[in-house]
Amino acid sequence: MNRRSGACLRCCLVIFAVVSALCVCGPAFYSKFNKGFKLKGVSSSCSPCICHCAPSQSLLHIAPGLANLSVSDCGKDDPDLKEEMEKQFVDLLAEELKLLKHVGEEHSKHMNITLGEARRLATQYQREADKCIAATETCEGARERAQALLTREKRLTLLWERRARLLGWEP
Repeated sequence: MNRRSGACLRCCLVIFAVVSALCVCGPAFYSKFNKGFKLKGVSSSCSPCICHCAPSQSLLHIAPGLANLSVSDCGKDDPDLKEEMEKQFVDLLAEELKLLKHVGEEHSKHMNITLGEARRLATQYQREADKCIAATETCEGARERAQALLTREKRLTLLWERRARLLGWEP
């Protein structure tokens, strides 16, 4: 079943490729067959085309405002941008350092808060772990005492069973 469906899929793809190629190349072949093949050295039977098309327009004619734009004009009406562009390079570097210092301080504050929260949670988890350890030790002690009592009860039961058998009891 898989081979048959794979073969069918391949066949459909080949048919699709041939039809697509004919759709793309068909009109060109049709016009060649219609007009006849042009051989080298043989003149064509049709006269040259006379075309009265309008001349192509340039970008300046379509959008004249685009030619006036330049990089130096960019943002000249924006006072904030103009002020920024007039600053000296040293001032810009000093401002950049101040910003980096401020970002570093904010990052440090955030890290200190996160560290304090982590310490608080670690202390809380340690207290919970200590409680669990104490409860486990208590349970373990109770289990050991119960084990000892059970062993003592088994011995006592065996003793009473032996005495009962000596007196004639049968289970």
